[in-house]
Amino acid sequence: MYVAELSFSVIADTDFTRAEIAIRHYIEALIFNGQVLGREFPTAWQEERFNCRIVVPNTDALLPKHHSSKASIALNKLAAAGLGYPKLKIMGMDLMSQHTDPCAAPEGYILYSRFSDTCSPLRCAEHMAPIPLYQLKTSTDDFEALIRWQLQYQALDEIQMQQTRVLTKTAERSLQQLNSQLNRQGRALAKQLERSTQVPVYYALYSGTSTDCESEPSKCCPSCHSAWKLAEPLAELFDFQCQGCRLVSNIAWECQSPS
Repeated sequence: MYVAELSFSVIADTDFTRAEIAIRHYIEALIFNGQVLGREFPTAWQEERFNCRIVVPNTDALLPKHHSSKASIALNKLAAAGLGYPKLKIMGMDLMSQHTDPCAAPEGYILYSRFSDTCSPLRCAEHMAPIPLYQLKTSTDDFEALIRWQLQYQALDEIQMQQTRVLTKTAERSLQQLNSQLNRQGRALAKQLERSTQVPVYYALYSGTSTDCESEPSKCCPSCHSAWKLAEPLAELFDFQCQGCRLVSNIAWECQSPS
């Protein structure tokens, strides 16, 4: 990932409100297409221009050829708000983000997210490195539904990770139960991606707590109830994999032996 700066020059009469709306619409369209990562884009007024600090998955992520139709429309509307086309400056690699997957053609994907991630929720099944969403060949115009699912997932994951917690059981059930609304939505999105990309997409079912650590390693797939324990962990993270149900998971964290 790279830290970058987008600069919007003022080319006609405008005001902060019009400029803020136009810039926000453009960057949010980029976020929903996977071209900009994260939810925040601090913006400052500096010497006749607005400068936004963003994180991008690749140095070429903001090329217009990668834009969704929403991003292209928002880009063209900048002039109506008195702003010029944005200029991009790559500041350097982001030390706080994971690096984009190097695979040209991954053999499998995993839909996976955690509260601290600032990256795509789609990972290479071999490296667990993030896949830039805008690079995927799909029938959808952008990935807004997937990004909104990720935001909900991360919010619930953060709740259940806090030491002093509220809504603990609600968050844990949403993350761990196969048929929670959150996981049903995520699995449906994984299936859509598999149909579009023609590449297997596994859904990572989180397992944090267990009522029976002794039997935890021998538990069955929660969907088809078949054995799914792997001889060796997948991507050094997942102890279970069901190819038929397109699920991967882990031995509950509280049941794992300290390394």
